[in-house]
Amino acid sequence: MAASRTAPSAGGEADGFLERWFKLRAHGTNVRTELLAGLTTFMVMAYIIAVNPATLTFNGQLTTIQVATVTCLVAGVMSIAMGLYTNRAVALAPGLGLNAVVAYTFVGSMGLSFPEAMGIVVAEGIVITLLVLTGVRQYVLEAIPLELKRAISVGIGLFILFLGLKNAGIITFMTGSDASSATFGGILELTPLNTWPIFVALAGLLITIVMMAMGIRAAILWGLLASTVIAFIVPGDVTSFPKHPFAGPDFSLVGQFSFNFVAKLGILSSVLAVLSFMLADFFDTMGTLIGVGGQAGYLDEDGQLPDAEKPLLIDSLAAIAGGATSASSATTYVESAAGVSVGGRTGLVVVVTGALFLLSLPFVALVEAIPSVATAPALIVVGFLMVGVLSEKETVGADGRVRKTGAIQFGEIEEGLPVVLTMMVMPFTMSITNGIGVGFISYVLVKVARGKARQIHPAVYIVAAAFLVYFLRWALFDAKF
Repeated sequence: MAASRTAPSAGGEADGFLERWFKLRAHGTNVRTELLAGLTTFMVMAYIIAVNPATLTFNGQLTTIQVATVTCLVAGVMSIAMGLYTNRAVALAPGLGLNAVVAYTFVGSMGLSFPEAMGIVVAEGIVITLLVLTGVRQYVLEAIPLELKRAISVGIGLFILFLGLKNAGIITFMTGSDASSATFGGILELTPLNTWPIFVALAGLLITIVMMAMGIRAAILWGLLASTVIAFIVPGDVTSFPKHPFAGPDFSLVGQFSFNFVAKLGILSSVLAVLSFMLADFFDTMGTLIGVGGQAGYLDEDGQLPDAEKPLLIDSLAAIAGGATSASSATTYVESAAGVSVGGRTGLVVVVTGALFLLSLPFVALVEAIPSVATAPALIVVGFLMVGVLSEKETVGADGRVRKTGAIQFGEIEEGLPVVLTMMVMPFTMSITNGIGVGFISYVLVKVARGKARQIHPAVYIVAAAFLVYFLRWALFDAKF
């Protein structure tokens, strides 16, 4: 087996501390390969340094430099922790989709301040850490129907794709006389494609798509940088160079979280907010660990990840760290597969990746030069990639039999309807919480109507009932949010 072959060391370094700690030879790799893989993973993930601030600064409460600082800080520290503790080549950073929940649902829809919203993230991290330590996380994972897990991932993908189109200015809500009869004050439509900001976004999207089609790694990052350069070239003051490009990092957001969300929302809504956020974080992590683990050769013959508790624990602690620093919940990144694809196999890969995030801290002020229209293509493409969970895939089991997995039977109401409602309600209501809630309720309703009530896990009934009360909060409790 490849894992048992002895790989040559680079300059003899693998014979020392790095070899003893990361067991490079046992994994069929060497220092040079791991360093290259770490650089590759960083290049593929680095777009989050610009995209996370673009999301969290949507209403002006936070600044770009503040968010870029904590993004690099959390990604750096937690990726290094993952590498040292688990010896797995899986990096972490604030999660796209999760940051959108914080910005547009907790702050935008629920009216929380950012410290209060980050308090929800910290609370979710604490809960999910306890679930890992008590062994409950695996139990809960098995309780949620597979189709709902996929729907949550797809719904978040469509949500951030929608945000990308909106940030690019490609879609807008029409107002005025033609929309005077619209129930919610506007009609969603295509914006006239005649402005320079839209041109920048479309050019960046085109470059990103072409580079992805050509198989170029870090296509998302290169597309973001290319569109930023274009933004400086075109007329119209699309962007400008920061006045203090080397002002350095701003750590003022560290520790800026509050549990006052409980007093503002009430017990029920607070519990549901934490629960819905936990569900969104929960399944994204498991999918990433299995996906990257399969590519890296971490999985056993039954397709399970040995010592899964270790990466799950770091991931859970990363959620706490993300909330405690106002970076939003940090999670494992599927882009880690890029480093694995060039031969990376051990934790040294993400130690390098984390170190590069920390080395980026002195230059975070440069992120101010990146306009939101330049980050929009990244959101659109990442959203598209998340929808890929619905693709039918062929896997080979331990018995050698080929099985098809991943496809949703949309023609079957008990499987297709909850999935469609989950993934469409999220972008249409600008709330991931709403999408998850509708999915659970519709799943239980259809199953019970078909006489399959006993097939539903008790935990699913509890979650569905809680969400039902949540949706009836205006009628039952005269809620104001």
